[in-house]
Amino acid sequence: MNRKFLGVFAAAVLVMAALPGGIALAGETKTYTVGVEDLDYFPVYAVQRGQYVGYARDILDAFAKERGYHFEYKPFPINRLFATFFQGQVDFKFPDNPNWQGDMRAGKKIIYSTPVIAYIDGTLVRPELKDAGPDKIHTLGTVAGFTPWAWMDQIKSKQVILRENANFTALAQQVVAKRMDAAYASVAVVNYQLDNVLKTPGTLVFNSKLPHSKDNYFLSTLQHPEVIGEFDAWQKSHQDFLRGLKKKYGVEKGVND
Repeated sequence: MNRKFLGVFAAAVLVMAALPGGIALAGETKTYTVGVEDLDYFPVYAVQRGQYVGYARDILDAFAKERGYHFEYKPFPINRLFATFFQGQVDFKFPDNPNWQGDMRAGKKIIYSTPVIAYIDGTLVRPELKDAGPDKIHTLGTVAGFTPWAWMDQIKSKQVILRENANFTALAQQVVAKRMDAAYASVAVVNYQLDNVLKTPGTLVFNSKLPHSKDNYFLSTLQHPEVIGEFDAWQKSHQDFLRGLKKKYGVEKGVND
């Protein structure tokens, strides 16, 4: 092989390595960045001691390992994560949903996976309010960065006052202590907080008569539709594994019970 050819080959490799997602040479693992929320949303996901953990980490790592990829997880505050993703600074975003931050999505070709996790964002109350109607809710808590879309009409009309909390533990404690009437949050995440963190199971319950939404979390990308296609096929062929993992973590507790 002459020097001229070697020079051309080396230049080509450098150019390809600069492309989004880089390039994986033979025998190398291709690395992608996944933008994630710097939030304790366990059992779905959390950042603990600098490490991304939970159901989301397990499922994404299992897929990546089988495909010969490596996912590098980059945690950001919720609002910054949206900006980082839409600016193309990470390869993928999890979780995502087409209904979140709709204005920021306008004009962008975002590719979404098939559903990863089903969830209910619902209104959790003390047991004595389990059959209450919306007229009994005057103060509603949520975690900073989350929008309680199902309650927006009441919030805009000032029938309900919205109060933000730093995390789900504080949110649950505020409602249990009667400092707020209700919490609007992921039913599975609040159940985990009550059962495993606060050790007070049943002190808050999901009131299905109050505003709530049922939807799914998706993996999304602006840059790598081919990987999303691979992930969809992988999910379809690993249904037993995924059911077992969901049961282990309880990520759909109260959603698909």
